[in-house]
Amino acid sequence: MVVLLLASCGQEDVKVLKLAHGLDVNHSVHKAMVQMGQDLKEISGGKMEVQIYPSQQLGTERENLELLQIGSLDMTKVSVGVMENFAPKMKVLGLPFIFRDRQHSFTVLDGPIGQQLLDEGQQYWLKGLAYYDAGSRSFYTKERPVAQPTDLEGMKIRVMESVTAMDMVRSLGGSPTPISWGELYTSLQQGVVDGAENNPPSFYLSRHYEVCKYYALDEHTTLPDVLVMGTQAWNNLTEQEKVWVKEAVQKSVSVQRELWAASEQEALDAVKAAGVEVIRPEKNPFMDKVEGIYDAYKDQPELYDLITKIKQTE
Repeated sequence: MVVLLLASCGQEDVKVLKLAHGLDVNHSVHKAMVQMGQDLKEISGGKMEVQIYPSQQLGTERENLELLQIGSLDMTKVSVGVMENFAPKMKVLGLPFIFRDRQHSFTVLDGPIGQQLLDEGQQYWLKGLAYYDAGSRSFYTKERPVAQPTDLEGMKIRVMESVTAMDMVRSLGGSPTPISWGELYTSLQQGVVDGAENNPPSFYLSRHYEVCKYYALDEHTTLPDVLVMGTQAWNNLTEQEKVWVKEAVQKSVSVQRELWAASEQEALDAVKAAGVEVIRPEKNPFMDKVEGIYDAYKDQPELYDLITKIKQTE
């Protein structure tokens, strides 16, 4: 016993942060998280590490957020579409066509508006740390292509558990159907839904292209992912540890954006090679159809002010 005690005195405690997410290990977000863990270990001089549980090992995005709230998990990555259920103002980032282009989205997310929305979750025991690029979401379908909004009529389209996403699909004439990401492949196979909407790497890595042979790049939403930490876990860090975590996180954001840009084109090339018809429909008819969604926010001054500020950001 004395030998064991003496041995343990020579060992420094290592603080391990448990991070869970629902993506494939080949996804740019997972790769950036692996890099984040390596950077955190190096920055902290080996005093901190990140242990990653990918591919929904610990549950869906919503379930992971709930684990953060009760302190059973330290960090997770979720789509803004799921995060809006816990931090309602974040729903503005999921509004269709709110961003003019990718650079506009980065300017907003990296600026004061983005930080304000990251802070929004703290009252729900969730601390937003950063945004990862998740590109733009578009429709993919089984039986027929979506060249214009009317093509969605009568179609059941899988969406996230997001009121904003459901409103968007409904306004375009489709029937929104919330299904967890892990159940979607089987749901597409069995005809529970006729299609879904997501970015090119997710469409490819999920192998949904094996079932859906039409991909319409209408790019209706540019919905980022959010790296989140439970406030319980955050408050248990020392001030120095918080500095280390922030530095490692910011490095991972730069890494992920570079990886994402490359993975988008790789994914499109791969699904085309697998026989998917990739369509680039005219966006204006889609934009016109969803305009009413914005009007619904006019009686919510705080949210409408956010929308206005985002659109005015140069």
